[in-house]
Amino acid sequence: MGRYFRVLRFFWSAAFAAEIEYRINFILATFSSLGNLVGSLFGLFLFYRQDYNFAGWSWNAALIVLGIFTLLQGFSATFLAPNLNRIVRHVQEGTLDFVLLKPIHSQFWLSTHTISPWGLPDIIFGLIIIGYAGQTLGISINNYLLSLLPISCSLVILYSLWFMLGATTIWFVKIYNVTEVLRGLLEAGRYPIVAYPAAYRFFFTFVVPVAFLTTIPAQSMLGQSQITWVIGTALLAIGLFLFSTWFWRFALRFYTSASS
Repeated sequence: MGRYFRVLRFFWSAAFAAEIEYRINFILATFSSLGNLVGSLFGLFLFYRQDYNFAGWSWNAALIVLGIFTLLQGFSATFLAPNLNRIVRHVQEGTLDFVLLKPIHSQFWLSTHTISPWGLPDIIFGLIIIGYAGQTLGISINNYLLSLLPISCSLVILYSLWFMLGATTIWFVKIYNVTEVLRGLLEAGRYPIVAYPAAYRFFFTFVVPVAFLTTIPAQSMLGQSQITWVIGTALLAIGLFLFSTWFWRFALRFYTSASS
């Protein structure tokens, strides 16, 4: 593990040094994130402008969900998109051969080789929203700490789904449209799951696990989550991560080397 941490530190320090040369991009990313956040707040405001509440969710409670969603967006833009979108290019150009030959786990290399600081504004804005709503609701430090587990699990779930889609490029080569479909489905996580009709709630819980990404962590932070849902989130995260590792090894059986 120590070797992997040293490699990770080298990866990220080199990537950050390369990206920071274009500082104006950070300013543009900040304005872009701010615009998206304003749009999300406006969309949520449309539901609450006439004293309408999602069942059991006040305005500030719904802000917690939006804050976690914004946090996940920042995580995706910082860690997932810069790495996993490149799997397509590695397969197309044959450079996946060089990755597989490295004395390090290929999934680890593909998942962590670079980072993009342009997702940091979303992470910061997400934390600000959570902090503001939490202070208004009087959320205790214990509740924040209890929510760390389901939030961490939601990060693992999001990574696993994205990586498995990236792995399918070995068969289909171009999967950009598929990842955009996933992004679109995950947009449902902006609002509490109770905002949707029953059929959609079932779909976003048991088919595409959007509820496990934002609503359940928010409920844990608010002290409203049942322990069975928290345990279910943890089991889902572990299961999807293990399955993504198996799926990558399975996909590699069908990879045709560029040198073959």
